[in-house]
Amino acid sequence: MTTLRWGLIGAGDIVRKRVAAALRDAPHSDLLAVSRRDAASAESTAAELGAPLFFTDWRDLVRSPDVDAVYIATPVYLHAEQTIAAAEAGKHVLCEKPMALNTDECDRMIAAGRENGVRIGVAYYRRFYPVIDRAKAIIASGEIGRVSAAQINAFEPLNLAPGDPRHWLLEPDRSGGGPMMDFGCHRIEVLINLFGEVEHVGSVLSGQVLGREVEDTAAAFIRFENGVIGSVTVTHATREPLDTLDIYGTDGAIRVGALNTGEMIINSGAGQRTESHPPSSNYHEPLLADFVEAVLGDRAPSVDGEVGRRVAATIDQIYGREHAVQG
Repeated sequence: MTTLRWGLIGAGDIVRKRVAAALRDAPHSDLLAVSRRDAASAESTAAELGAPLFFTDWRDLVRSPDVDAVYIATPVYLHAEQTIAAAEAGKHVLCEKPMALNTDECDRMIAAGRENGVRIGVAYYRRFYPVIDRAKAIIASGEIGRVSAAQINAFEPLNLAPGDPRHWLLEPDRSGGGPMMDFGCHRIEVLINLFGEVEHVGSVLSGQVLGREVEDTAAAFIRFENGVIGSVTVTHATREPLDTLDIYGTDGAIRVGALNTGEMIINSGAGQRTESHPPSSNYHEPLLADFVEAVLGDRAPSVDGEVGRRVAATIDQIYGREHAVQG
């Protein structure tokens, strides 16, 4: 196999903005097929995205002998079923975040990949942000001393009316939770990437501002085995977006004002400086390129199912332990 031929399940905003282009443009990658329930929509979406084949049943797509790998971009509650079916059909799977509704589903997805000899990946594309790699290098160099605390704020205003195609994000049985589940998972992955194994998790969840079934605002507090205390605060209940990362050490600090821009300020004994480490213009492309490389090179992808499971285990604690306070 010299080219990975992709089938795409789901065709929401993120697919049109970045995923389809990454599937087409990554080296040794080809977008072959699209699945949507409505035949007319499936055909028009395939034409729009440049895929020669379309299916109205995703099960037919994963059984197609022309498809080598599947990108799953459906609501979270479908991830486990679709990943397992694809793996059992011998397809490699790259699944949108969060990996699944809980760690039990993650375990079944990982097992299906292992038992059928296929690779399972999760779309935590911030793993490939140069600014995160640079922060890791600065921490490892000792320039800011020993890290004691890290804070992430991620604010994304969201108000969906019933009937909106994305309304599932506000339905707990289908989404698994509100902003902490939806985009907080990305930030938890960033902290795990930076600081390693999680030792303890605490959280506060509130749905009182917007009156939803899922939380509209949440904060998680994570103690890592190396002693770092990380905090992630997320909300849908704000007008202004925010996406910051601040890392504090005994001898300095790193401040990233907007993760998606890659601009960072470093304060240390050497003084203050600004550096710029922007991500790829298509955030998904390095993720896709790594996954294709992994499959063709017979290695694990950098963001594999185990990474997805570690994030899910932290999220399980945020939503489910007795110390989480539901407001």
